[in-house]
Amino acid sequence: MSARGVAVLLSWLSCCGSALWRYSSNSPNYYIFSTRSTIKLEYEGTSFSKWNVPETCHVQDIKSPVTELRCPSPGVHIVQPVVTAGNEEERYLTVETSNVCFLWYYKVVNLFHNLTQTVIIWVYDPESSEPDEVLRNAEEPSLNSIILSRQLATLGQRPTIYTVLKRKAYFSYENPKTKGLWYINLPMTADDAVMEIRGNEVTFQDCFIADSPFLLTFPFMTIPEVPGFLPISSPAGSQLKYSCLACVPTFAVVVADMETFQTNDSFRTWNRVRVPPDVLSDSERHSVDQVNMSRDGIFFLINGVLYLKNLETFQKMGRDKHLPEGEIVGITSRRWCWIKFLFKSKGRKSSMAIWTENEIYLGYYPERYIKLTTTTKLKALLNLAPTSTLTIHNVEYTGHPLEIAVFLNYCTTCTVTKRIYLVIYNEDSEEWAYQDFLLDVPINTFLVPRFLFSAMPDLVLWDKHTIYYYYQNFTNAGIIQTSTGTGNLSTISDDSIIHDIFIDYYGNIVAKMENNMMFYFKINIREAVKLHLWITDRIKSFLFISSSAQVCFVYVFDDGTLHIKEYPLNLEVRSSTFLTKEGCPYRAFHNNISHMFYFLDKGDVLSVWAQIVYPENFGLHIIMDYYGPKILEWKKKMNYEIALGHCSKTLEITFYQSVDYEAVEDYHKLQYENMGIVLIQLRPSGYARICPTAQKVFQIAVGCNNNKFIAVKGFLKKECIHHDFTYVIDKSYLRDKPPDNLKISYNWSKYGCPLRVDSREEFQPFIQLFDDNGFIEDIKVNFILWEIHGRLDYSFTKTMRQSGCLNEAQTWKTMIELNQDTPLEEVWGPENYKTCFSYAVGKPGDLSQPYEIMNSSNNNRIYWPMSHSGMYVFRVKILDPNYSFCNLMAIFAIETYGAIPRPSFYLVASILFVLMLLFFTLLVLSYFQYMRVYRYFIYEPLNKPPGKQKKN
Repeated sequence: MSARGVAVLLSWLSCCGSALWRYSSNSPNYYIFSTRSTIKLEYEGTSFSKWNVPETCHVQDIKSPVTELRCPSPGVHIVQPVVTAGNEEERYLTVETSNVCFLWYYKVVNLFHNLTQTVIIWVYDPESSEPDEVLRNAEEPSLNSIILSRQLATLGQRPTIYTVLKRKAYFSYENPKTKGLWYINLPMTADDAVMEIRGNEVTFQDCFIADSPFLLTFPFMTIPEVPGFLPISSPAGSQLKYSCLACVPTFAVVVADMETFQTNDSFRTWNRVRVPPDVLSDSERHSVDQVNMSRDGIFFLINGVLYLKNLETFQKMGRDKHLPEGEIVGITSRRWCWIKFLFKSKGRKSSMAIWTENEIYLGYYPERYIKLTTTTKLKALLNLAPTSTLTIHNVEYTGHPLEIAVFLNYCTTCTVTKRIYLVIYNEDSEEWAYQDFLLDVPINTFLVPRFLFSAMPDLVLWDKHTIYYYYQNFTNAGIIQTSTGTGNLSTISDDSIIHDIFIDYYGNIVAKMENNMMFYFKINIREAVKLHLWITDRIKSFLFISSSAQVCFVYVFDDGTLHIKEYPLNLEVRSSTFLTKEGCPYRAFHNNISHMFYFLDKGDVLSVWAQIVYPENFGLHIIMDYYGPKILEWKKKMNYEIALGHCSKTLEITFYQSVDYEAVEDYHKLQYENMGIVLIQLRPSGYARICPTAQKVFQIAVGCNNNKFIAVKGFLKKECIHHDFTYVIDKSYLRDKPPDNLKISYNWSKYGCPLRVDSREEFQPFIQLFDDNGFIEDIKVNFILWEIHGRLDYSFTKTMRQSGCLNEAQTWKTMIELNQDTPLEEVWGPENYKTCFSYAVGKPGDLSQPYEIMNSSNNNRIYWPMSHSGMYVFRVKILDPNYSFCNLMAIFAIETYGAIPRPSFYLVASILFVLMLLFFTLLVLSYFQYMRVYRYFIYEPLNKPPGKQKKN
């Protein structure tokens, strides 16, 4: 907020209204409120005289309504303004001694070309920083912050961003050109928004840096203002209506009685949402009954008709979208964020609910709507008399990621009272469940429900004056009381009525009245305390979660402007409960549950623990609440210690399944029955409003993790040049004996790099398991493989007998014969696997056949033909039925080389014939040559007739 904005805000807050006073600090969100902090005091009113503060504290100007206070001594300090008429309420400010003095400052730069975000970080001291840094508007660090950051960097400081939901870490780097700044690059994401900046344990002048939580999501675009468009608003004098995305709370919309505002950064910046002039009449534009934020856009409910405003258009969602017109009485969306969940069926999770008095519709992204049920069907479900009247009272999403609660009006005469029933619909099982909920109220009463962040369907609901609570699965119910002994909040808030109730993930519940008075309680608490007045009744406001993940007020003024201001909820609760001497019954409540969501696969074991530390003789313990299908077993172990007047109890819980899926009649049915979502809640048996932690809630999804996959060790796409090619498989090598050779196009992006293997080498694949976080384990269970193009010119080194089979094992040949007209990848798998190591399974047969099942320890290998080389593309599949709910398969390719080609028969015969012919030819020629030599040199000389002797 700019300096001008602060001035405007203060002028509005201090103008014309009942007297009140407030305080603030330079530390944003009151992260640091210690003996080192400067506390700014501000009195709003005309009868101020002076400040009354303890002697241990020092006031800059005791007679100024706006001044500064310092309390160098820790403790609870009573601060009160002295006025000329009457008395003003006093506050009990808790000032602590802390070695945390510095804060992280961050600014975000969005890089849309590669969908990343660069977070620029430096360190600043809120007590000596520039105003822009205090107001979170600084574009660059001040000189003091630069010096401080450089000094800490020299000492080894280095910030890291940790995500809360996915537990990822992003490390910083320094730019030599901008010393004193750190940079962290993150991918844009919408499902891992809760983050925290943490540093090393480095001190400077005995001071540490506070960890800084904040929200950082994909920068969703707000709807731009178009010249000529007109304002859309609620009726004059009505209270603010707002909505936000459950998993992106920084992306929100608020409707006032003069404008509609939208933000993507928790209202630090905002713009007005306006509509074209030719769609609605002037009366309709100022008659917004409800507003709802969705991925599709902003939904407005006006006179029973639903309208959608997004970046492209403003349109009526009527009969062309299969929705009623003029009959809709309510719309709602999810309020709790579950990043992950498990769907057993092939359905989808709805994004919003729409209802009339007699029908309920569910909306799905993008812009698809179906009718869920009618009151006629619900009347049959509840076995109500056909003549009775049943209408839909309200609809609300529960804390469960897949459930919707429907509140029903039931009456017979319908003149004085009506009865409220509750049924819950599960979107996965598509089943309705009647709840142990019954409430009789006057006929004109309208109740607004809010489900709490808990495992059980705990909720609060309210009318204009009263808050009802239902805890521990409706077993603990009643009306929230106050210290005066009344459950009617209007009687102690100047006859104002309840505007809204703010609930967060930590169990805090704040009931805000229309005149801005507030009451506070927590989950499982049945009494509310009235908080100090913080703002006047002239300003319209609502409580909100800021981008720093803290509670803040959003103010909307009559001039069409909007401002945000942090609210010190914890400090105000301590002050308001100080005189009651209320204390937390335990000292600490610890646990090792680091995730909100856990997958539990077959054979997996999840072990968690929680510890409670409390004063001796308080007798506390830890309670585990279980909500969901009975598909898990667990073992509990309790450890107990006592020392120095304090006791500690540690509860260890191990969750597991003991179902055997091997050789069952219907494998898929048994899997389906033992899959689902279970919500677990760990909470102390005793609790109070000032306790820091109410409970720990997490989800266990029993089933297949879609991010889990297998891969063959040693096959990487980076080891070869990316290129597609074709090759031919000889028809004689194929399973189906086709009439022609098969030409294959090798898809590199699908098959990866082929591994070159010498034909003389045997090959054994090693399978590894991965998920989105990386390597999990080496797989040791049975698996099978096959060549996806039908090659059969390979075999296995082990026979069934050598593998230890007692009966004939399954083979591809027998499984194909048993499952004809079935795709090859579905012929054989964990659903029909039968072991060969039992006399009771199978029948004796030829155990000299190759054993076609492999694992990491049976030393069964593939051997290749020596007569030819080839390209093999294998698909591997996990066969063990007790290993995973997932159908785990992977592809890898092998290219063999070094084979000695087998010569052709005709070629060999031709060569032999030529050799024989040559041999006989040489033999004949040598014979005639011999005869010629013999005749000339032996035969003829011996047989020549004697002649006359030649005289000398």
